[in-house]
Order: sequence, then structure tokens, then C-alpha cells
Amino acid sequence: MKRDIEQDLITWKAKKGRKPLLLRGARQVGKTYVVEKFGREHFSSFVKIDFEKQPEISRCFDTLIPEQIIAALELSVRSRIIPGETLLFFDEIQACPKAIMALRYFKEEMSNLHVIGAGSLLEFALKETDFRMPVGRVQYLFLKPLSFSEYLTSTENDILRERLQNVELSSPPDDVLHRRALQLTREFIALGGMPEVIAHFLQTKSYHDCQQIQASLLNTYRDDFAKYTTHTQYKYLQLLFEKTPGLIAQWFKYTKVDPSVDPRTLRIALEQLSDAGLICPVHATAASGIPLMSKVNRKKFKLLFLDVGLVLRACHLDLQLIMQENLMLINRGAIAEQFVGQELLAYLDRYEPRRIYFWIREKKGSSAEVDYVINVGGDVIPIEVKAGAAKRLLSLQLFMREKRTRVGVCISQAPLSYKDGVLFLPLYMVSELPRLIKNIHEG
Repeated sequence: MKRDIEQDLITWKAKKGRKPLLLRGARQVGKTYVVEKFGREHFSSFVKIDFEKQPEISRCFDTLIPEQIIAALELSVRSRIIPGETLLFFDEIQACPKAIMALRYFKEEMSNLHVIGAGSLLEFALKETDFRMPVGRVQYLFLKPLSFSEYLTSTENDILRERLQNVELSSPPDDVLHRRALQLTREFIALGGMPEVIAHFLQTKSYHDCQQIQASLLNTYRDDFAKYTTHTQYKYLQLLFEKTPGLIAQWFKYTKVDPSVDPRTLRIALEQLSDAGLICPVHATAASGIPLMSKVNRKKFKLLFLDVGLVLRACHLDLQLIMQENLMLINRGAIAEQFVGQELLAYLDRYEPRRIYFWIREKKGSSAEVDYVINVGGDVIPIEVKAGAAKRLLSLQLFMREKRTRVGVCISQAPLSYKDGVLFLPLYMVSELPRLIKNIHEG
């Protein structure tokens, strides 16, 4: 299974002034697999330390002097660690905070050694009051579930992916390509982008088996709660986790989870699930300029779940709906909006935390909402996710007039087209949105 992030790792390996790398992302999105594959394909030797499975190795970090750490590690793993030839991989590094702090000294005193750390619950280690992060001495890289583009590569649909990457507004996809791409989109929405699910589907083609794996992944996340919350907070974390899949793509109110629970308690649970990478808040922005986060309303937000396939499983939605019904209407449009949000996040810069926003206007007799607002090359781009040909785009048009935006986007199952300042983009082409917007601006 090839991931797009592999190219970032190759670039990092060759970079002058390279820093130790911290790979961040939710559990089970493929961090360990990606680093192991990279290490074995691009280095003479590969040494992996898993601090959860090998807690005794934490003693090697009683010192912060790299030469002494390496000497101790070589004895522990019975393998040579050679700068310039070995990739040293610290997995589940959050279980050994001293190893995170040691990264700065590898940068300063042993910069020719390639070091990567990865962890699913890193955010919680970074928030510890006595923890000192090596600021400026570490490079971050963020990994999400597979994108639809990566799914095309994994399922040997490289030709289709290449065609989509070269589509122009003057020559949109023909009907054969359009139908094939929509069918694969349905397939991807049913499966989601969790690597274990995709890998199993490639072997068995069994949706039923994949649903069982999805259920197992959801249970794995529940089992993790005890690692980052208190006994008294646990039940609220569980409550929010169970409710979120049914609340995606709508204004979030704590009373929708449980009106009897203090919102402050649920707010803590929400922050914890967000830190674990299981949910992504999408905050309202005034969208008056760049950066979008400068005009954010923290009290108004929607939630996205980690993965659209896990949403389907958690909501117990019949897969026949995905294969036969209008994708834009399932769960009142929430599944399509989850898919689009997940895709937008997947294609953002992998070197920083990824954020997307939405826009609301609350005026009596003139309220409006645009599903997503993103920054493309310094321009504010509004995005609506709509059913059918989406002829009524009142909120999008209002936004474009009020903000004087040259281009708006409507994502649906309709073919690619451009009319009256609106780019009509099919679901399967979210990856091409920035390129097409740029072409419109330059055209």
C-alpha cells in the first residue's frame, strides 16, 4: 500500500539541515507501517524501538547525550546504529517523554543520524506540565487516513487518478470516466480510509469482513480512553464518542449529546477526543480575509469524525444505501459532507495541523450557511456540498456577493463544469480543487 506521505519522507531524508521528525496522527492511520516501509526501502539498516512493547528501553534515556543513548540502545536491541546508514525509529514515543526531549540533542550533536518518532497520543504528552518540548529542533509531519486519491492508487486505478490530475475545465471527464469514478467513490465511502480496512478489502473484496474490522477499530479507540482520561471523565468521553457520528456536519450543541450533563464536562471530553485525532472541530469564521482563523467564533462549530467508513459503521447504516441511493442525501447529506471535509483535510499541508472552517450569517430574514471555507493561494474559497445539479445556491451566492469572491465551489455528483463564477466539482475531484481554482484565476 503506497501512501503519498512517502514522498515527504524521501525529501526529508535528503534535506540539508534535516531535523529529527515527529510523525503525528490518530491511532491506526498507518504511521508505523509508513515508517517501516520507508526504513527498509531507503536505508541500509532499520532499528525500531516500541516504547509500549519495550518499556525497559526507556532507561537508555536517563542521559540526554546522543552518543551515550546510542551506545545503550545498541546493547538493548543488539544491532548497530550507524549515522547516515541507519533509520532509528521511536514508535509510541509518547510513552517515553525523555526520548522526545532527547530529539533536540540528536539535532544539535548527531545531526547525520536519521531519527523518526511517532505516536498516537503525542498531544497528551506534549501537554504535561513538566514536559519541555524541543522547540525549533524537531520537524512535524501529520498523517490522516487514506484519501480517495490514495485509494485509487491502492486499488490499481492509477490510470484514473492520472486522468483526474490532468482534467481541465475545457475538457471535463467523459461519461464513462464520470460513472467509473462515482462508483469508486461509493466504494471508498463504504470502506473509508483506514489502512487495515483497505488492506483487507484488497485481499477479500468482502464488505462484511471490512465492517467487522471497522467495529474492531472503534473498540480499539474506546479501549484507549483509559490512557488519557480520568476514571470520572471516562463515561463522558464514551458518551461523546458514541454520539458524535450521528451529529456530524451540523451545528454542535452540548445539549444534543445529553442535556443533563454540564457542558463544561463535555467540553473537556471533546478536547480529549480532538487531541486523540478522533474528531475534528470545524469552526465558524467570518471569512473576511486570510488567515481564516483570525476571525473564528470558537462557540460555533461542527464536528467531523476521523473516517467516513467508521461513521457508517458507528451509525449502523446499510451499505446498500451507499451503493444504490443518492450519496448526497444519505443521513440528510451528512455522509457527503463528512467525505468532502475528510478529503479537504487530507490534501492540506502535511507539515502543520490541518484546519478547515465554515461560514454562517445570522441575520433575521437573511440567515445563511456555507458548508466549508478554505484558503487557496491566499484567496478565500466558499464550498457548498449539495444534491443533484445544485441549482439553488443562495448561501453560496450571498457569500460571494458579500465577500466579493470571484469563485465559489459546489460539490455534488454532477459532472465537472464552470458557470457564473461557480465551479461545479464532482465528489471524486476534491483533490483537484486547488489546481482548478488556480486555472480559473489565471484564465
